Amino acid sequence: MSEHSSKMRQEILEIPDAVDRLLSQGATNIKGAAALVKEADPRFLITVARGSSDHACLYLKYAAELLLKLPAASVGPSVSSIYDVDLQAKGALCVSVSQSGQSPDIVGMTRSLKSGGGVTVAITNDESSRLASVTDAVLPLHAGPELSVAATKTFITSLVTGLWLLAEIKGDSELSGAIRSLPGHLAQAAQCDWSAVAEAITGRSLFTLGRGPSFAVSNEAALKIKETCQIHAESYSAAEVLHGPVSIVEEGFPTIVFAAADAAEQTTAEAADALAVKGAAVFAATNRVTRAQSLPVARTDHWLTDPIATITSFYSMVEALACARGIDPDAPRHLRKVTETV
Repeated sequence: MSEHSSKMRQEILEIPDAVDRLLSQGATNIKGAAALVKEADPRFLITVARGSSDHACLYLKYAAELLLKLPAASVGPSVSSIYDVDLQAKGALCVSVSQSGQSPDIVGMTRSLKSGGGVTVAITNDESSRLASVTDAVLPLHAGPELSVAATKTFITSLVTGLWLLAEIKGDSELSGAIRSLPGHLAQAAQCDWSAVAEAITGRSLFTLGRGPSFAVSNEAALKIKETCQIHAESYSAAEVLHGPVSIVEEGFPTIVFAAADAAEQTTAEAADALAVKGAAVFAATNRVTRAQSLPVARTDHWLTDPIATITSFYSMVEALACARGIDPDAPRHLRKVTETV
């Protein structure tokens, strides 16, 4: 895969350093927030976000359910900002994720959840933002400036920050160790050659698939393809795609399958192979496939951190694909870096 000078490419290559900086500078905030959460002893998790940040929240939903056995759900910010309803949030851990921390609806929903009795935590790249000012605890991303409109390093650091918080709450030393070792794995992931995927994307539509935490990064991948390459992409659970969606699959239909070394890997690989049998051009981040093409991946030291590496590899591919199509990935049409939604 050739090198490009786009800001997006530069920021992808900065991901390992950004995560290392987070790990070096973020421990005090993580420990403080974890102590606050453990004292509150929440019964469920509520997340507040939009766009890529909401995909990060979906990842945290699975992680919270699998690690802490806390049911989790994303709430629509419009419940507060448009419909003027304050939810009853007693017993909830409320995590709001926003790169800028400026969108009025995210800020308003978070404020509402706090007044409704929830313990609120903000994950943001700006600890002086409006969002940070209305929460009980702030977890800065320490990602540094992100100039490309397409978020990459702030998405990755959002995943790491939220997962680190959950590991600290649980007291999971194995996961904490895997998080600390991430920078090296992410440096490898950014160099994985997924050019075969880019070469197969010749039409106007494709699928991305995943299951569990990998479904969250599948959602992020579909958004990034639309955002940077102006190609329609739809994300589905590997458990759902063989129902209605499979009807549109035709010979050579591109499909990217995200997988981790977890309990869902085998069934995800089987879904990938089933699509390949139907003629799709399927590329899977697992070596368990027999009909789909296996992609090179940088496996990490824990199955929950594997999706963080695979989405990093995807970012390198999609940036190269955008540039090959003559599109500036730093400035997708119709988009701005910060979107302030009411």
